Amino acid sequence: MRGIKRIVAVLTVLLIALLVLAFILENQQKATLSVLGWSTSQMPVSVFVVLALIVGLLAGPVLVLLFRRKSHKQSFSSAS
Repeated sequence: MRGIKRIVAVLTVLLIALLVLAFILENQQKATLSVLGWSTSQMPVSVFVVLALIVGLLAGPVLVLLFRRKSHKQSFSSAS
């Protein structure tokens, strides 16, 4: 059973990697991003989207850790 789960996980990661690669290859149009008066140089649209994906994938676990730590401290203080 463990072997099947590992194969499914590897195939899922490969599928996601292929989808990201296809997205990158299809979105090579140049664009400039402007936020609050700050502008980037012209880069492919896929660069902005993939960077946003990476930031989101990193922000989710960090927020979960912060909220778990906060709720864990509150449960200790209420038990005393």
